[in-house]
Amino acid sequence: MEKTLNRPLPASPKARAKRLGALVESALIDEVTLSPKPGLVDVRGNGAHHDLDWTLMVHSAQALRPAFEAMALSGAQIDSPLALRERIGRLGREGEAAMLDATGGINTHRGAIWALGLLVTAAAQAPHALAAAAVASRAAHLANIPDRFAPVSTGHKGERACNDYGVGGAKGQACAGFPHVVKVALPALRQARAAGIREDHARVDALLAIIATLDDTCVLARGGANALRTVQTGAATVRAEGGLATAQGRRAFRLLEKDMLARHVSPGGAADLLAAALFLDRLPAHVHEHAHASDLESAHQETEHGAS
Repeated sequence: MEKTLNRPLPASPKARAKRLGALVESALIDEVTLSPKPGLVDVRGNGAHHDLDWTLMVHSAQALRPAFEAMALSGAQIDSPLALRERIGRLGREGEAAMLDATGGINTHRGAIWALGLLVTAAAQAPHALAAAAVASRAAHLANIPDRFAPVSTGHKGERACNDYGVGGAKGQACAGFPHVVKVALPALRQARAAGIREDHARVDALLAIIATLDDTCVLARGGANALRTVQTGAATVRAEGGLATAQGRRAFRLLEKDMLARHVSPGGAADLLAAALFLDRLPAHVHEHAHASDLESAHQETEHGAS
């Protein structure tokens, strides 16, 4: 996949949508495959979850790819902001239904559908303006448009946590332009790379940076405010000790993970934002005024998930 990361997005809306859908799928699979992650599903095990595992999460990501492709195609073709917002809202709800059908009713990626659905749409809107902040800003514009057809209340745990604890949750993050992606995760990821830290450890550091500062509704829903404070402090401590690149950091990580498993809490919101960061990170850094002819072809080839 390394070569594909540097190519501009295709000019053809359909080919562009296929490329972007492939990038979202790979970001989701890279997130769940990244190990070790505290409290989260990874290749070692189920974390704090009893109903999720790596295989199911990968199957979910693959099942969602058509929905993300459809959202990207809408972003490339629909000019009206309201019409686009309501179109991707419907596609997101259809994607959630497909996810639940694929997983036997288990919520694997509900938050990711929202975050990455907005971002993939925004990327498709302006394929020559793919800087992370620019894509996030366009996504925020869409997120702030009311969807007349969205349910007034979902009853989901994240929504209840927002109401119970007065936090913004996934919606607030999107409406603000994904600050924990653009201003926290991506800088942490790139700083770790610049310091020569290996890629998987750099990605874990980006995740820990999110956990340390995010009012994660998944943690709040399971453990309340005390668990959230403990998790945030623990993640910050791991980073302060040098992260997984140092023996002290690894010891701090093990203590954090032990505590999270004992509390049965999982930072699912942070995981969704890490996937969003990985998606934005692999958008072409340098684009040209016109796409190469070879880029007009389908991007189905982009199914590798270990790019670094």
